Amino acid sequence: MPALVITTNVKVPDIRVFIVEFSKFAAETLSKPEQYISVSYNYDENLSFHGTFDPAFLMVITSLNNINPEANEKYSKAFFGHFKERLGVPGERGYITFYDPGLAYLGHKATTFQTLFGS
Repeated sequence: MPALVITTNVKVPDIRVFIVEFSKFAAETLSKPEQYISVSYNYDENLSFHGTFDPAFLMVITSLNNINPEANEKYSKAFFGHFKERLGVPGERGYITFYDPGLAYLGHKATTFQTLFGS
């Protein structure tokens, strides 16, 4: 699992193509199998950043066992670069929230990851 929720004021020409490409990029960046990647893209024309409506994004990454200060630096560099290239969003116009809820606090297959994988 990682789940990535992107909110941006940038319209992409084909949302499904963007999501499929981003899913592959996220799997590679986070070193997780793509079969466990979930991506949600939300267009919000009213998203402001620094008091303007210029291109911006917010992203929340929820992932198990790979969120830590050192890795987050690497992830930030990769994702900010990706959004600059694909969406035209400068690095100073976005935030990424990294969140690891812990195995016992994330459900899947009618149980939790703690039960599925042990502690």
